[in-house]
Amino acid sequence: MQDHPHPELLVAATADFLKREILPLTEGARSFHLRVALKALELVTRQLKLANRSDAAELRRLEMLLGRQGSLEDLNGVLCDLIVRGDFTLATPGLKDHLWATTMAKLAVDQPNYASYRRRLEDEARR
Repeated sequence: MQDHPHPELLVAATADFLKREILPLTEGARSFHLRVALKALELVTRQLKLANRSDAAELRRLEMLLGRQGSLEDLNGVLCDLIVRGDFTLATPGLKDHLWATTMAKLAVDQPNYASYRRRLEDEARR
């Protein structure tokens, strides 16, 4: 077990420092490149914070859906093969829900401000 602070806190603190202290001092191409770097640090922060939990949930869903155990990568490969062969379709019980949950988990990391993702979260919160 690692001591505190956790990696996601270190990356987030670095991004915050760069945004508050360094970004206002830059302009032009340097400002653009710094903004790109900040977006990358924000993405890494979300990956560190969310990936383990979402990967574990995806693995559990795949195991239930496929009726077998394996690594996340292997089971995703099996699922892809089943879909390509036509053995699994959206009519397959559990597939649509699995795909939706996986997509939402990936959006939480990759595009948390995506309008459709935000609307779906708001809809779910109202239920």
